[in-house]
Amino acid sequence: MIIQNFTKLGDTKNKQRALDILETGLFAAMPEQKLTKILKKNQIKIGKKSIRLSGYENIYLVAFGKAADSMAKAANSLSKIKSGIIVMPKGSTPYIRNKKFQIFKSSHPIPNKTSVRAAKSVLQFLKKRKKNEFVIFLVSGGASALLALPNGITLKQKIKVTKLLLKSGATIQEINCIRKHLSKIKGGKLIEGMNCSGVSLVMSDVMGDDLSSIASGTTYYDKTTFRDAFNIIKKYNLAKKLPKPVIKILKSGSLGKIPETPKKQKIKNYIISSNSDCLEAMAKKSKKLGLSCKTKHISGNVKDASKKLVRLAPKKIKSCVIFGGETTVHVIGNGVGGRNQELVLRILQKLQKKNQTMVIASLGTDGIDGNSKYAGALSENISVNPKEIKSILQNNNSESFFKKYGGLIKTGNTKTNLMDIGLLLN
Repeated sequence: MIIQNFTKLGDTKNKQRALDILETGLFAAMPEQKLTKILKKNQIKIGKKSIRLSGYENIYLVAFGKAADSMAKAANSLSKIKSGIIVMPKGSTPYIRNKKFQIFKSSHPIPNKTSVRAAKSVLQFLKKRKKNEFVIFLVSGGASALLALPNGITLKQKIKVTKLLLKSGATIQEINCIRKHLSKIKGGKLIEGMNCSGVSLVMSDVMGDDLSSIASGTTYYDKTTFRDAFNIIKKYNLAKKLPKPVIKILKSGSLGKIPETPKKQKIKNYIISSNSDCLEAMAKKSKKLGLSCKTKHISGNVKDASKKLVRLAPKKIKSCVIFGGETTVHVIGNGVGGRNQELVLRILQKLQKKNQTMVIASLGTDGIDGNSKYAGALSENISVNPKEIKSILQNNNSESFFKKYGGLIKTGNTKTNLMDIGLLLN
């Protein structure tokens, strides 16, 4: 079981059904589900396209992101890799303990010194590659922090920018737009000087599966501009809060005084899995359990997303709405929790007036929800004092609610990342 406290949480029939569906979604998010079909001993096969590896002198691997470790494990078991680099989040034990791989454990969501060392090492590694060699890049969400090399600003200043953006309510696309224009590697810069051939296999953690946003487009190219980045700063009223060098760079870039990020793809990038794979698997599971279901993609502010989901809430018995995507939270309090726990709590708040029992659940496929150690939360529409919920939401302290009433979902670090999944089950 991926959900570690499945038995404890599943104390009613409907909760068990909900957990079964969530477990199926998490299993579908595991990298080996797709990589075993794509990577063979001497071949990479994506749909009708095929890349033969036998013609290259050496095959190398560079994996970075929350799923880097598990992606590298699957790739190494199927393909003949000479050596490589794996950049993964700190706090977990690597699957691979092979000396041919250099492993970095960096910080997320805030970059640290290891993030910088990892970025420099990957750059040097790629510079050494020859024309008759081939690099397989394995990319997943979270890489923007795990692999960082600030351009024109210090790491300390980059950290401040990241913290302000994460609390502002900005989307991941907006955050990564700014990251790309303050970096020496993002937006395709990492592979600009690479002489050998390569391919990038990407797990999507952004809505719309935009390759230029996933991991800040490190092996792709950039569709955004300095002007876009500066407009985002203005949109969230951050100009007076950010370090002066940051504003100076974005202004200079907007005026054409600094070269733009790459606007052309150098190697092929392929999305191999996305949040839709989770939702599809969950829908199939729900039907096997005798439920009728609808699927819905969610995004935007958690307040708006909760309203939309309540409107879609199933009215008939044995029916459910399965949803996936990623919401944003404008953090104004100092509490503990994340967007998934807050989403469940906001839906619970809105369902208080409805005289029906419904299971509400939402979790992050990476096993981490905001600054909480839990993946998300599950509730069966319990009756609660509205003032209590309002007070908790005002302090962004959703974890405290589920600690009191039960429902925190624990998975630990899943070593994957395909955004969030959840459901409403009647």
